[in-house]
Amino acid sequence: MQGSTNSKQKSNRLTLYIILAMLSGIFAGYLIHENASPEFIKDFSPKIKLLATIFLRMVQMIIAPLVFSTLVVGIAKLGDLKAVGRVGGKAMIWFISASLISLTLGLILVTITKPGIGVNISNADVEGAKDLIGKTKEFSIDKFVEHVFPRSVMEAMANNEILQLVIFSIFFGVALTAIGKKGENIIHALDSLTHVVLKMVSYVMKFAPIGVFGAMTGVIAMKGLGILNTYAYYIGSFYAGLVVLWLLLLIVGYIILRQRLFVLLKRLSNPMAIAFNTASSEAVFPKLVEEMERFGCNNKIVSFTLPLGYSFNLDGSMMYMTFASMFIAQAYNITSITDHLGTQIVMLLVFMLTSKGIAGVPRASLVVVLATGGMFGIPPEGIGLVLAIDTFCDMGRSMTNVLGNALATAAVSKWEGALTHE
Repeated sequence: MQGSTNSKQKSNRLTLYIILAMLSGIFAGYLIHENASPEFIKDFSPKIKLLATIFLRMVQMIIAPLVFSTLVVGIAKLGDLKAVGRVGGKAMIWFISASLISLTLGLILVTITKPGIGVNISNADVEGAKDLIGKTKEFSIDKFVEHVFPRSVMEAMANNEILQLVIFSIFFGVALTAIGKKGENIIHALDSLTHVVLKMVSYVMKFAPIGVFGAMTGVIAMKGLGILNTYAYYIGSFYAGLVVLWLLLLIVGYIILRQRLFVLLKRLSNPMAIAFNTASSEAVFPKLVEEMERFGCNNKIVSFTLPLGYSFNLDGSMMYMTFASMFIAQAYNITSITDHLGTQIVMLLVFMLTSKGIAGVPRASLVVVLATGGMFGIPPEGIGLVLAIDTFCDMGRSMTNVLGNALATAAVSKWEGALTHE
């Protein structure tokens, strides 16, 4: 009990430090934006953001070994292919249902609120959009398939391609289970690796407030608080959509978990704070694994479901894709999209496919919007309209991704009878 109490105190303390770092970063960024010269800001902003970059890179260095070891061990501990299929099937039912709800809800709300109508397209960040356009020039079905299936597991690990790692880990885990006793030593070794990496997580998370301070200072120093006024209606509409999505997710969560839902939300306060302030759901994957096991989810369910969720269950990103694409279509008055429900539905289904395996890092969703939107006549330069305030939207969608994956993991654990008390 003493160890559990200390753990909660440390978690609450870290959350407090993150909030203080966010407020300090906003204040420092505002002072610099208002008082410093444009030349100084242009030079200062990228440098202070290096604090956030360092934190994110430290997290990213442990993502690949953690995904591989947890997923392989999770499959091995499930014991047989029937159990793998059963748990995987339940997880995929949740993932697909949540993705469709997120996309549909986003489409309905952006159609009602129409945040893109009357927007001055001269505000588009054309220079920033050029970098994203370069990343999507070679997008095609062939490239998409190549992105899903790894050519080399080492290459997938080096690039933190989570979906490719998931594909390899599933094959490896199934093969390891099939050879029986001969694979037990490997299972024990990977299980030990998981514990080592999770210990590294506790070290890396101590740097989270520093990373948050750097991220917030950099973006406010460069953009200022005025950017929020310019796009207030768009940001407000998107966050209103997230609130509705949260309500739906929490209602379903309460039906499944009952009073345990409130315990889960307390456990998630720290990971969601980090995701919100760093605008990266990938940044909290290691911490989320730890918190879900402490919540009472069976480690074999966590090890199997959570990595899958980071490839197939990005609820916040799904909603954002419909918002961003329809916002641009409204701003440019592309009636072939805004006035045709059939085209919108097809676009949502394409988003369902092309979004799988996107990295949970800043601006990954915009690359998908840019690539997929081009198929339906959305101008590439239109992405510059949302680029200026993407960080502020990214904060909300990253936090929603964390909530969605946590609820999915808890739900599958409950359905499998593998959810215990802390």
